[in-house]
Amino acid sequence: MATRIGIELSPVACRLVELDGPDIVPGRPPATRVLSYSILPPSGPETVAQFESIGRRRISMFARNVYRYGLLGSFIGLGHALARVYGVDPRDALRARTLGEQQNFFDAAFAPLFEKRLVRWALAQPVSLYGLGIPPAQFAALQGDRDGGMAGVVRERLQRLTCGFRFDDNYFAWQAFGRGYSDGEDGPLPPYLRRGNFETVRARAERVEVLNRSLTEYLPDRPDRSLDRFVLLDAQDWMTPSRIDELWREITRTAAPGARVIFRTAAEADLLPGKVGRDVLANWRYEADASRAFTARDRSAIYGGFHLYVRAS
Repeated sequence: MATRIGIELSPVACRLVELDGPDIVPGRPPATRVLSYSILPPSGPETVAQFESIGRRRISMFARNVYRYGLLGSFIGLGHALARVYGVDPRDALRARTLGEQQNFFDAAFAPLFEKRLVRWALAQPVSLYGLGIPPAQFAALQGDRDGGMAGVVRERLQRLTCGFRFDDNYFAWQAFGRGYSDGEDGPLPPYLRRGNFETVRARAERVEVLNRSLTEYLPDRPDRSLDRFVLLDAQDWMTPSRIDELWREITRTAAPGARVIFRTAAEADLLPGKVGRDVLANWRYEADASRAFTARDRSAIYGGFHLYVRAS
């Protein structure tokens, strides 16, 4: 039976994965394995008990809309406030029912914002996109992707989020513009939150193990050629070249023939060449066509590139 290992540096995130796991797996702390998966009622002693260990301050965030908190939630809130200064309410975008209406809203409401001096000044600050998961170290590379500096980059990605996919099939747009998911059960939701997928997720939840440690700490303990999938998200954007090289040497050692690695980058270009030794990359095949296709299908619109590497057999 396949096992999914989730590597997460935030202990709070690890606990959120294991909301309904009262039993302890022998030999493991209670915050490291998904023991069960269930729908909790919106209130009552059972729900309160499950969140008690996370802390009452965090529990109250759910009542006040948890998507308004954290780094990304705060960044989106600041964006909404800035837009309202110029008379634009991003929530109005979700009234669009067709791609044409979405494009019209972008042209009339969002596009003019990027001509405002305050907006252009704010986006020119390296720390401004930290809330989107784009570290200042990547700012220069990202800014060089398009004419118009960072304002041009953000304008293009906001246009993609607004116009690239229908809102009824893009829960990322609902998060950005509505600061939550659609109220209707038929609205767009991540697959794991859809009611029709609940039993499947619950039946397989015990296959997932969540570790509160970094991947570079985890991999050295794994046997050679023992892993076949690696999902790095955007972690490498936050790493130094030496740490990226160290990570890929361990990935290469532990990867089985045909193993796949996927990751996102803030900029469009693949970041591995020049940061990972040629002797390491010689073991991998970069799937350029598939990477471009995956990038085009990425509805989050935050990232510039989605990349796929396949281990040579």
